Amino acid sequence: MFINTNYIINNMPSKSELAIVLSKLKQFDNPKVVLEQYSTDPEIAAQVLWSSYMQGDIEGKTVADLGCGPGVFGIGAALLGAKKVYFVDVDDSALKITKENMGGVGVKGELVLSNVKDFSKKVDTVLMNPPFGTKVKHHDRLFLEKAFSISTIIYSIHKITSKKFISEFATDSGFKVESVEEFKMKLVRTMKHHKKGRVIVDCGVWRIKPIAKN
Repeated sequence: MFINTNYIINNMPSKSELAIVLSKLKQFDNPKVVLEQYSTDPEIAAQVLWSSYMQGDIEGKTVADLGCGPGVFGIGAALLGAKKVYFVDVDDSALKITKENMGGVGVKGELVLSNVKDFSKKVDTVLMNPPFGTKVKHHDRLFLEKAFSISTIIYSIHKITSKKFISEFATDSGFKVESVEEFKMKLVRTMKHHKKGRVIVDCGVWRIKPIAKN
């Protein structure tokens, strides 16, 4: 796979150009149910990335894409000028796809085969679309705990029904929810147990930062 992005790499992409590139990335070959491996919609990913870029949280920053899957967030961050990107996933097959996607787009980053809980590099910004915790209880909590321990700015996608939990958990961890941008996420049928071709889920992207100390 090769995606001609020379015009983007040499000139910072617009949000629409970014969405186009992300839409051409290879997705999961055989998504694993227990890991809740759903692909992030490229339009939503582009919106999250663009928002974080405009907030000054990507360009020149060190970024971690936790549970990176095919690497959509990390690759987008690299295209938007991140100084360094860590692609972290427990699934070796997912990282192989990430590596292929990075080569196709022409960006660099560090691939880290690891359970998220064992990743310890300090970064400026975390971008993630973690498991909802429907298959492994509290899996989403594990991702948030790690993000709080390694970064000061977190962008994380969750179901809107998690609003109360995330707000309380962030506060207990010394963080606060600065904003929640709600959207409809389309989950396309990718696994055998899916009965419908497409399901719409009410989700949001949380921007979380530390509580300012007096």
